[in-house]
Amino acid sequence: MPAEAQQTELASLSWLSGCWASEGGEPGSVEHWLPPAGGTMLGLSRTVKKGKTVAHEFMQIRASAEGRLVYIALPSGQKETTFTLDSAAEGEVTFENPQHDFPQRVIYRLLPDDRLAARIEGMRNGQLRGIDFAMKKMPC
Repeated sequence: MPAEAQQTELASLSWLSGCWASEGGEPGSVEHWLPPAGGTMLGLSRTVKKGKTVAHEFMQIRASAEGRLVYIALPSGQKETTFTLDSAAEGEVTFENPQHDFPQRVIYRLLPDDRLAARIEGMRNGQLRGIDFAMKKMPC
């Protein structure tokens, strides 16, 4: 895919940009995404429980060497994993890696009222499992 088309495809995900607070999570449980620039979107998440950071994750969305958009996740205490764009529509994107243990899919969906639904899902012990993350836009 030409670089210009990759930039356009990445720009179509700009709705993900901004600061998102975990609904129902402790203060400080957030996910931040920088807007597309330089061929990437960079993200960071933090989970706070009982007043302490218990997990964090560095993320990026960019074009792979093959020219497809990928989501790269580096969760605290784990190895980096790459998920390839499976589908994208207005306000929704799914990345997939069928070879990964769990999750195999990462999904983001923009909802009304400045809300964001993130979901990780896949097979675990022969059963489809999913974890949902409800977020609300907040000032950065």
